[in-house]
Amino acid sequence: MSLNLSFQFLITVLFIVCFVFSMLINYIMLRLAQTLGVRHSDDHQVRWNPNVKPALGGISFYVVFLFSFIFTVLHPQRNTDINIYMIGILMASTLAFLMGLADDAFNTQPLLKFLTQIFCALIVIFSGHSVHIFENSFVNYFVTILWIVRLMNSVNMLDNMDGITCIVSILACLFMVIVNISLFNTNSYSTMLNMGVLGALCGFLIFNFHPSKMFMGDTGSQFLGLFLGVMGVDNCWNNPTSVLVNRFPVANLFIVALVFLLPLTDTITVTINRSLAGKSPFVGGKDHTTHHLFFRGITEKRIAILYFLIGGVGILLAYYLVIRFSYTLLYISGAYALIVFLVLYLNTILKKP
Repeated sequence: MSLNLSFQFLITVLFIVCFVFSMLINYIMLRLAQTLGVRHSDDHQVRWNPNVKPALGGISFYVVFLFSFIFTVLHPQRNTDINIYMIGILMASTLAFLMGLADDAFNTQPLLKFLTQIFCALIVIFSGHSVHIFENSFVNYFVTILWIVRLMNSVNMLDNMDGITCIVSILACLFMVIVNISLFNTNSYSTMLNMGVLGALCGFLIFNFHPSKMFMGDTGSQFLGLFLGVMGVDNCWNNPTSVLVNRFPVANLFIVALVFLLPLTDTITVTINRSLAGKSPFVGGKDHTTHHLFFRGITEKRIAILYFLIGGVGILLAYYLVIRFSYTLLYISGAYALIVFLVLYLNTILKKP
């Protein structure tokens, strides 16, 4: 069975339009921006890149997302009308975008950001996007809140070097698209929205790859964290093809770990190291996994390529866990995730030359 040729053409056009639209928006923003969206020096932020650059890339993500949302609702081959699932994504994504925009402009208080992230997670839950792997609904809701809030912060924390977060997000969106196409779930809102955001990210990467001309800012990282969190719930946590082990979809946990391997590894590593040093995990610093690779003498461009390769292998393993599950592949996937985590973590604590 093959994809309908007209739908192949449709999603290809959607990607190209979103890609060009994103490039155009970011080009205009770059030409017009002076200080809007740029955080000046303050006592609470430690930045890796000392250069002042506009942090406006996230605006293109949201604008292209809105375009993709409207396209998904109106395109002639749709098989899903607008529903509570899509409304929930729109509302939560909009709130995350506005929170990030406010943070870029005014440096909002951490407590306000945290409460807003929880509210985003609640919108996601009440619109039907919750984890469904446990028998107890309240446990599922709690895990969903933890997941959404954690990923929003993980994506934000990973945005610490040129191109890194954009590349990791491209791989995650690509996984969602390929899995849906492989399962012939082509006309779903997930396929269309991920294809649109994928185009937006590729268009932005032109301006964000080292040496970058602009950053995505919290506007972009908070939106991406929320969007990928919801898509992760729908396509990873609740993947319908997962093999049950003792009535538990254990493969789903491996899929989640592989697709989001790098942001989760970075967040866990930074949290452990800062906690052991008596520092707050929520304050910026130059102690991320990417920074420690740089301290080893690896250039920023090569670190971005390395993360693309590491993330790409993780995505490939996750894809085959969905399409062709086997226990051998499950063990290989678990070993790969563990090795990546240990190597990146140990690199942060071993003495540098």
